[in-house]
Amino acid sequence: MNSDTFDKLFQQAVAAIDDGDEKTLKQLLDAHPELATERLCFPGEWVTKVIGDALNGFFKDPYLLWFVSEDAVRNGKLPMNIAAIASIIIQKTKSKNAANLQEQLDYALKLVAWSVVARDGGVQIELLNVLINSGAKINGVSNDALVNGNFDAARLLIERGGELTLPTALCLEKWEEADKLALNATDDVKQFSFVLAALNGKAEAVSRAIGYGVDINKPSNQLYSHGSPLHHAVWSGSLDTVKILINAGANLNARDSLWDGTPLGWSEYGNRKEIVEYLKERSD
Repeated sequence: MNSDTFDKLFQQAVAAIDDGDEKTLKQLLDAHPELATERLCFPGEWVTKVIGDALNGFFKDPYLLWFVSEDAVRNGKLPMNIAAIASIIIQKTKSKNAANLQEQLDYALKLVAWSVVARDGGVQIELLNVLINSGAKINGVSNDALVNGNFDAARLLIERGGELTLPTALCLEKWEEADKLALNATDDVKQFSFVLAALNGKAEAVSRAIGYGVDINKPSNQLYSHGSPLHHAVWSGSLDTVKILINAGANLNARDSLWDGTPLGWSEYGNRKEIVEYLKERSD
């Protein structure tokens, strides 16, 4: 099958996913099982015009299964039967004994854990369970969920047997476990945990991370490294978190590396009114 034909069929399959059309999806996969097992390496304008940047980055050469996550965001919604849709694709992939099944499942789990659309649509937990039940590896994925504030997803992943990490323990307010994990954590893990807590506006978690000896002003090289922890706390909207950072010595005049903005500038742009007032007071 040439790439143009594959792209057109793939587009039809994605449309069936978007519509929650189980019958059409099954028919397409029965007739063309390669849609479930092969990557879309030459995507057409139907998708490049919508998520072109993602196709050059974290969503490069996607499998069909990855489209159940709606991350990258194309429509901003998912059908309520998306878990059943995912199961159809997984079963077809299994039936072909595809060597890439584990790769598909593992990354699909991360995408769904990240997905704000799946969370807001009330389908994230069911989707995660389908992927976990199918064999997706879950260790570390709770951290991914928390990057977008998906706390219920993170809790589920731990309940389903995922290893509890320091970042997750802090953001889920598991203080005793966090303190124990911090004893042997590397500086990079501590810094990531600190920034993740700031990003989520978790004031107590930020305070505890400071106690672990993190650098108040150092970005995490693993998480939105363009901004300082204070930038991310500002964006979270949590005034308590901002206060903790500033009282601990955070630099009010730090500038992010993408837009050259200060924490005050971020708060003004994001209309974080209480934080704007507080930062102006501290700047006087």
